[in-house]
Amino acid sequence: MVRIAKPQDAEAINVLRRQVNDLHVNGRPNHFKAGFHQELQDHVYMYLAGGIGYAAVDEEDGQICGMVLVDFIDRPESPYRYAERFAHVAEICVDESHRRQGIGKALLNFVKADAKAKGLSRVELDVWAFNDALAFYEAEGFSVFRRYLEYRLDDEPEAPSRTKGDQNTQTE
Repeated sequence: MVRIAKPQDAEAINVLRRQVNDLHVNGRPNHFKAGFHQELQDHVYMYLAGGIGYAAVDEEDGQICGMVLVDFIDRPESPYRYAERFAHVAEICVDESHRRQGIGKALLNFVKADAKAKGLSRVELDVWAFNDALAFYEAEGFSVFRRYLEYRLDDEPEAPSRTKGDQNTQTE
C-alpha cells in the first residue's frame, strides 16, 4: 500500500535513502561523498513537511519497503522555453529484500496519478549511467528526452557503466 509519508516514517525512509546514497557513492566515488551524514539524513524532513514536494512510502505488513521523494517543479516562461509545471522523482528506492515484487511500480503509479490529479504536465526522473534501474524505468513508460554527456579533464575516470546501453542515459 502506497501512502504519503508521515514524520514518524523518517527513520525508515532514511534506511532506504542510505541504500540510494551507497549506490551513488559506489558508482561515482569521485562525485558523491561517502557516508550518510546528518545533513543528508535531515534532508528528508523538507519532503515530509511538504514544502518542496512530498515523500511517499510503500508499507507492507507494517514495514516500509519502498519510498519515493518527489519535487514539484514550476518553471516560468523564458525566451527559450514555455512555462511548465511537472513532478520530478528526486529519489526512489525499494529495499533490497523486497525488489521485483511490484513495489517500485506501485510507487511510480502513485506519483503518476498524483501528478495527473494536480494537472502537471509530466513526471520526470533521471538516472546515472551506472544504475541498473534504467530498464525498469523504461518498462514503466519513461523514455529518454535529454542526455547529459561529459568529457573528463581530470585524472579520475568515471566508474564504468554496467551495460553499454546505460551509457546513453541522462544524469542528475
